Amino acid sequence: MTQRGVNRALSFIGDREIRVAAEAKVDPMHQFSIQPLFGSDGWNIAGYNIAFTNSALWMAIATVALLIFVAGGAKRQLVPGRWQMAVETFTGFVDGMLAANVGPNGKKYVPYIFSLFMFILFANFLGLLPLGVIGLHPFTFTSHFSATGVLSILSFSIVLIVGFVKHKLHFFSLFVPHGTPAVMVVPIFFVELISFLVRPFSLGLRLFVAMMAGHVLLEVLSSFVISSGNANIALFAIAGLPSFVLMVGICALELLVAGIQAYVFALLTCVYLNDAENLH
Repeated sequence: MTQRGVNRALSFIGDREIRVAAEAKVDPMHQFSIQPLFGSDGWNIAGYNIAFTNSALWMAIATVALLIFVAGGAKRQLVPGRWQMAVETFTGFVDGMLAANVGPNGKKYVPYIFSLFMFILFANFLGLLPLGVIGLHPFTFTSHFSATGVLSILSFSIVLIVGFVKHKLHFFSLFVPHGTPAVMVVPIFFVELISFLVRPFSLGLRLFVAMMAGHVLLEVLSSFVISSGNANIALFAIAGLPSFVLMVGICALELLVAGIQAYVFALLTCVYLNDAENLH
């Protein structure tokens, strides 16, 4: 073999090793990539690409799962079964949350807060299911600010509509706390107004960051386990095994975070509705 042939062979082997290493590398952010499904690139409408993506699919799955959950417990029986008791428990939980934060006027918001809370809860839990073993790749769409932002804007819009319909222009008194000195009315008004307008951003950002951070951490730890296992047994014992044990603990913590974040989102929406209903 000539020197030129040897160089080509070495170059091919080197390129192959690079490709194998790249494939073995775990990308923590790949799990958040939104991809069109069914081989469709979507439709270009007004310069925007509209496609049915993995995010839309799991939104649909969460919606269908919620509808099945509610429909299964909708049958009113004298002696309720487990399914009916589960639905009534969640409904009573939401009703109590509204009663504590909004008062008697909060009863009419039970359907919305229940739907919001359960939709986020189902979305968070579905994204944690280990469905990769059967070829499915769960997608946590609440780890995208575009999804959580829409939910927060929807809640904030309801707050604005309720506030202005019920109180008209008197709703602006929300931004001037009772007893504020006259000289401080203007600066306090603008500070409170900015704080109020930031609410939908912080509401969506909190859920997005919490869900994204946990998934990234799990992916990083899994890369430690895989890399150390591929290296040698000693490195796996030093770095891989502790990482795996930590992964198990974080998985349990992620289940807790999934429930807490759904609760916090619903609770803050109740607090904002209280401002719209009762002002101060």
